[in-house]
Amino acid sequence: MQEITPADILAADPDVQIIDVRETPELATGMIEDAVHMPAGSVVERAGELDKNRRVIAVCHGGGRSGRVAAALTELGFNADTLAGGMSGWEAEGLPMVSPDA
Repeated sequence: MQEITPADILAADPDVQIIDVRETPELATGMIEDAVHMPAGSVVERAGELDKNRRVIAVCHGGGRSGRVAAALTELGFNADTLAGGMSGWEAEGLPMVSPDA
């Protein structure tokens, strides 16, 4: 597992799976386009919804939860990383976000 920068995500393979592990109320600030909402507490039980043949990047508010999620997914055999600085860093860089309803 490694920390991925926002620039790394933007340059990532288009087949990457981005999972937003924040709780539902936190999504009001916006999400990365094409990210799938999967709260941290449900990721291990929902891991079957992810493709082990595709890289996973976990995203949270600041990077702590997503780091734990990426570590757990790595133990399950996924190629999983975390977004350094989380959505706080993404937003601070002025990168695009979409409504969770989009």
